[in-house]
Amino acid sequence: MKIVVLTGMSGAGKSLAAQYLEDMGFFCVDNLPPQILPELVRTFVKGPGGEGLAIQDLAFVIDVRSADMFSGIGPALCAVEEMGVPCRIIYLEAADQTLINRYKETRRNHPLAREIGLREALTLERSRLEPIKDLAGDVVDTTNMAPSDLRDYLYKLLSEEGSENRMSILVQSFGFKYGIPIDSDNVIDVRFIPNPFYRPELRPLSGLDAEVREHVLGQEETREFMDRLDRLLSYAIPYYIRKGKVRLNLAVGCTGGRHRSVVLAEDLARRLRAHGLKVAVDHRDLENDPRKGHGTPA
Repeated sequence: MKIVVLTGMSGAGKSLAAQYLEDMGFFCVDNLPPQILPELVRTFVKGPGGEGLAIQDLAFVIDVRSADMFSGIGPALCAVEEMGVPCRIIYLEAADQTLINRYKETRRNHPLAREIGLREALTLERSRLEPIKDLAGDVVDTTNMAPSDLRDYLYKLLSEEGSENRMSILVQSFGFKYGIPIDSDNVIDVRFIPNPFYRPELRPLSGLDAEVREHVLGQEETREFMDRLDRLLSYAIPYYIRKGKVRLNLAVGCTGGRHRSVVLAEDLARRLRAHGLKVAVDHRDLENDPRKGHGTPA
């Protein structure tokens, strides 16, 4: 289990950082009163009945929004340490003028600036946060960081995998006669490939059957197309990752979503996994046609 305590100055980017941690697979709890941190960790480690909750990565956002309760952060962290659970503290800060500018842009209130000015509130906040800053293993100054810079920093800090594993890819086969998947990022039309539907012995089968797979992949145009598609995606995907995209939907379509698109979705997934990418496959319309090959072309 991996536990991160995300803390620091208000306006330094904790909410944005929490979103990035969620994209990395962390279960995030925001604005947590420190006193209940040990009990929450104990629950996630053992589960309500001692069986565990199958959650490996936890992130807790703790800051001065917890007001007087924030004073309990020291004992809470000690209690977690006594459980033998590794806990990493990441402290975000920024220069006062940067924080003031950010508050002016968002027009939000600082949690301590109810009866004092913003600059005085920042001074008070720094004073209250000093003890936990001293405990932090990572102090991140976001003064000159763009959101993408913070994202990349956190990935390097916490991810045990390569940068290519930031993104999850869904390769989804579908039939055009049922409509294009509404969440597709790229639509790959493979209807130009010879259709197994017109082979009576293949018509009742699907793209998951060896006979159909061999027929589709045995076409010269299929092999050439898949090689070119492989090169195209190998070139483009690193740039998707650089832009911060964490999910990519590749929709592979034929007429009915039963033969060609199924074969090529599986082949594309195999090729992408060979590049070290995380890939899931879904055959949306494989069983959509109750006639299963006895009607219109697939």
